[in-house]
Amino acid sequence: MAKFLKITSIIILALSVIVSSLFVAYLVITKDAKLNKNKLANPNQYIVIYDNEGNEIINASVSSKHKNVNIENLNKDCINAFIASEDRTFFKHNGLNYKRMFKALYKNVVSGSFKEGASTISQQLIKNTHLSQDKTIKRKLDEIRLTKQLEREYTKNEILEMYLNTIYFGHNCYGLQSAAEFYFDKKAEDLNLTESATLVGLLTSPNNFSPFKYPDKSLKKRNIVLESMLECGFIDKNTCETAKNSPLITKKQQSTGKNGDYINAVFDELEELDINAYDVADGCIIETYLDTNLQSLIENFNFETDNSIIITTKDSEVSAYKSTINGAKRQPGSTIKPLFVYAPAIEERILNPFTRILDEKINFNGYSPENFDKKYHGFVTVTESLQNSYNIPAVKTLNSLTVKTAEKYLTRMNIKLEDDEKNLALALGGMKHGLTLKDLTERYGIFQNGGVYSPSRFIKKISTKDGKKLYIAENSENRVFSEGVCSLMNEMLLKTAKDGTAKKLSSLKYDVAAKTGTCGNEEGNTDAYAVSYTSEHCVGVWLGDKNNQKLKITGGGSCCGYVKEIYNYLYSSHHPDKLEVNSETTQIEIDAEEYFKNNKIVLADDMSPKLNKLIVKVLKGNEPTTQSTRFSSPIIKNPKIMVENNTVIIQLCQTKYYDYIVKRYINDKYEVIYDGNWIEMIKDNPDCGNYVYTVTPYFLNGKEKIYGKEIHLPPININKDNTSPQIKIPDIAGKDWFNL
Repeated sequence: MAKFLKITSIIILALSVIVSSLFVAYLVITKDAKLNKNKLANPNQYIVIYDNEGNEIINASVSSKHKNVNIENLNKDCINAFIASEDRTFFKHNGLNYKRMFKALYKNVVSGSFKEGASTISQQLIKNTHLSQDKTIKRKLDEIRLTKQLEREYTKNEILEMYLNTIYFGHNCYGLQSAAEFYFDKKAEDLNLTESATLVGLLTSPNNFSPFKYPDKSLKKRNIVLESMLECGFIDKNTCETAKNSPLITKKQQSTGKNGDYINAVFDELEELDINAYDVADGCIIETYLDTNLQSLIENFNFETDNSIIITTKDSEVSAYKSTINGAKRQPGSTIKPLFVYAPAIEERILNPFTRILDEKINFNGYSPENFDKKYHGFVTVTESLQNSYNIPAVKTLNSLTVKTAEKYLTRMNIKLEDDEKNLALALGGMKHGLTLKDLTERYGIFQNGGVYSPSRFIKKISTKDGKKLYIAENSENRVFSEGVCSLMNEMLLKTAKDGTAKKLSSLKYDVAAKTGTCGNEEGNTDAYAVSYTSEHCVGVWLGDKNNQKLKITGGGSCCGYVKEIYNYLYSSHHPDKLEVNSETTQIEIDAEEYFKNNKIVLADDMSPKLNKLIVKVLKGNEPTTQSTRFSSPIIKNPKIMVENNTVIIQLCQTKYYDYIVKRYINDKYEVIYDGNWIEMIKDNPDCGNYVYTVTPYFLNGKEKIYGKEIHLPPININKDNTSPQIKIPDIAGKDWFNL
């Protein structure tokens, strides 16, 4: 017994020493942790934004527009939504939830990380206003000590009120009032149950649960908050189900005035960066790629419709941007044909720019695409199809390529298809949600940059007020197409801007590649596009109606008009370099007659005359392997021979470039009855007798005659009574030779 007591005493003493040591260590580590009441009441939240020249364009100070909410004015549903989701025991604990802390500690030890958190609302307030967001032991200990100080100095309602006035809701919204105005255009005190739950759902990840970017995710998260309120007894089951079944209704408030659309886009991009919002808010400086003069140009265009314009550099930097539809996704129409159809098909060696496709009425299991002009144009090349934006050849090409193969290239472009988008209508822009103009324009940059996809960016650099770099933009590159494919696409899109649907740009004296697109019907169009690029810039223009009203707009009309004005400004004092059209390609000569007459692509005969050689460009490695021998070894279809009134008539098949020798044989002797160019019929009036005629085609290569195979025609008999003009050859197969 004495031994047991002695061991117990030693253990207790040891534990006391350990606890005392840990407590002393805690005091030492956190000795500088002091509660700053001013940070709680007046958080230092402001962001300064600069243009590409280092000029300040906006001081997005949160504190200057910050409007605190009074917790007494908020309805209970709003308060309870935060409590149920963020800290259910808030009104019971003294700032720390020890049960959650030990549970989180255990999980972190097991996982070997700091992923699991157990912060109360009090701890979150301290962390967001006093500390960095680093996950270190010192930061956590400072947080605990400051939280204890906070709980001694303030009441629960005061703490909750300060929390609601400083918490971040995304889109540069710090505090509940700012969020209520931005997301719902109302005061915080007027937020209802579903609106409150929507805002609470943003807290874990404002970007991922934004109702403007991901409405489905936002709705799901809102309903999880409602379920939490039900579990806490804040609402009954009927109220919960009614709220969960209500639609997600938001009303985004945007910055207005000069540079407003660009600034909104900056904040949208900021949401997507891996930077803590509270680090950014503490006197942050954002440097952008904004060209204020170019921005002023597009803001002063006289638009009569909803509109979007984006201008990027070759390095994927957004120089100017405006949008009356908040960057919404729209149906891209024919603008996706180069990206989704023709470039992948060339890469897969299915076709070349000069490949001829039959534009005809066709039905793919009930899907019958039509051209915009309601006509069929016979055999047209891929280049002509692209220039004139014919639909049927594009759908035929995708059918040969397969949607599955096309999807492989879309994945490389960071475009994900939903299951109901995986059909042939994709060739004409048939997408469930569509693409933003930014999405579309930056994908055209793939052709400009030799096949590499690099997402466009608004933000160049983010720094804290004391100079610490939080973010520096870097190109994120992913190869989609080979350089050769891009050379061929550049050449085709240059022709589209010269002679095709974008020919309004044809007067520009430098290389401009372009593609237009429209969505609509005979009554009008809801979307019109012109997407173009030079060796220095990409320019995308969209015109339409956000409510899908039919308008008299086309991509080749007003859209190209705005593109032209932008290029005239950009290149008023210099011209951009030419676009690459030859890299990784090969020029070959093909047989023109085989190509146009038989729709075959074969290399021209070495002896072929120039007029029968067609010079075309192909992707290196995709050259045809078959070569014509029509001139080195002339060959024709068998001519026809007949006798009328003792006159022998030979009908020659017409073939360009060949001459003919016609011989008449009797016994072992022959006589040349014709030697010269093609004529439709050759007539001969021989004496009575049995004759054999031969025809030999030849090609005159300078002075040299290149002879083909001599063709023997059926024997002819000429007699006095003209009863047997042509000898009938007996069928001797199976005959009795002795009875002949």
